[in-house]
Amino acid sequence: MDDSKIRLFLATSSKKFPKSQLPIIEQKLRDLPDNYFTSLQTLEFRDPTTALAISIFAGVFGIDRFYLRQTGLGILKLLTLGGLLIWAIIDVFTIYSITKRYNQKLLESLF
Repeated sequence: MDDSKIRLFLATSSKKFPKSQLPIIEQKLRDLPDNYFTSLQTLEFRDPTTALAISIFAGVFGIDRFYLRQTGLGILKLLTLGGLLIWAIIDVFTIYSITKRYNQKLLESLF
């Protein structure tokens, strides 16, 4: 893939991935053909800050897990009211990294 496209993607999306994985992501993007750029642009990466806000204000109802397309966990969290608030509290502290890993897996599906 063209360097300008890689720089554009990393400039606009780097906060959505774990920092330790950015060099690996950059290398994998270099190995992709140019026609994959359109597919890359159509992927719907989730914003970790948005996930954190959802987790803080509606995490008890599992909305944060629905946001990450984890329907089963969202339903379970909803039915247990955030695991009697324990799960909801833990998610407030971990949802940021969970969102970044979700985005990384979504990107890896392209490779």
